[in-house]
Amino acid sequence: MERRSFLQGAVLGAGLSGAGLAGAGSAGAAVNAPALPGNRPQDPADLPFVTEPGELRGEMLYRPFGRTSETISAIGMGGFHLGKSAVTDDEATRLIHAGIDRGITFMDNCWDYNEGRSELRMGAALAQGGYRDKVFLMSKMDGRTKEEALKQIDQSLLRLRTDRIDLVQHHEILRYDDPDRVFAEGGAMEGFLEARKQGKLRYIGFTGHKDPRIHLQMLEVAAERGFHFDSVQMPVNVMDAHFRSFSHLVLPYLVQNGIAPLAMKTFGDGVILKADAPIKPLEYLHFSLNLPVSVVITGIQNQRDLDQAFEAVKTFKPMDKAAVAELLSRSKPYALEGKYELFKTSATFDGTAKNAAWLGEDVQGVKKLAPTME
Repeated sequence: MERRSFLQGAVLGAGLSGAGLAGAGSAGAAVNAPALPGNRPQDPADLPFVTEPGELRGEMLYRPFGRTSETISAIGMGGFHLGKSAVTDDEATRLIHAGIDRGITFMDNCWDYNEGRSELRMGAALAQGGYRDKVFLMSKMDGRTKEEALKQIDQSLLRLRTDRIDLVQHHEILRYDDPDRVFAEGGAMEGFLEARKQGKLRYIGFTGHKDPRIHLQMLEVAAERGFHFDSVQMPVNVMDAHFRSFSHLVLPYLVQNGIAPLAMKTFGDGVILKADAPIKPLEYLHFSLNLPVSVVITGIQNQRDLDQAFEAVKTFKPMDKAAVAELLSRSKPYALEGKYELFKTSATFDGTAKNAAWLGEDVQGVKKLAPTME
């Protein structure tokens, strides 16, 4: 697949103007500029939808994990919130156990969450009573070099008190150079593949929240190298459908290629709710569940959050396009500029931008080529 054709097909779509330059003329002559790819879809409700909610077992729905033979819970427990200072160690353990007992199997985490506290708490909870074997455990690594990625994987294994992590993902693919760094000689992907051979991880994915076109760049670089990701994690919510939309630009490619879509930022860590749009919290969750995602990862830091997640599963019924369009019409006035999706339009959620050391140093090939910058 040629690089340019991939981006044009995935990003620009069929709706762009075919007008080119009007012709070479004198200075100041009128020019018909080619249309730019828009940040906003023409029809926000023109999305892929689920036709079946998933397999219901007890209180939870279960969906396929991409093209693998795995099934995972349609609700995932977000590790970041479990590591917040407002949550005690004992409460984190109680919430994890309660969630698993009621059917949650997907556990989200990251090497850098709360300076490691999120992984430590999850590891302590899963080490009790055989809970580790009841879940599909995921964590994310920031390192962009093989050396840094392997170091972080080993630290995560220790904190999580396990000998393997089911899914490890490249975290915060936010910059256009991130894919090239990950896939470079001596890059993080080499570390992931080595760790997989050693049995330390089973599946490989990546995450990001800044711009869907950067996700497409990551997928394109992978395709050029013959690598197939198992999963991709991205924002999916009623605001995203209107602005710089992962659901419009990335989700169809993932579904077509058997890559498990992992939905996050349904509430944007509560920021999206501050819009006071006339939408109920359950409707936010229902919208995400209505798309063909493998799991909706949501922050759960108290009993109310946990109960709300299960209530969303209990009351979810697949919506048709008309119902989705009506819901999105209520979010549209708040969504068009990305004001409440701070993860797209500010540095608020960009942990690796504020802590560049987490990425590691440049690989040797870059060091040899780089000019002196002093």
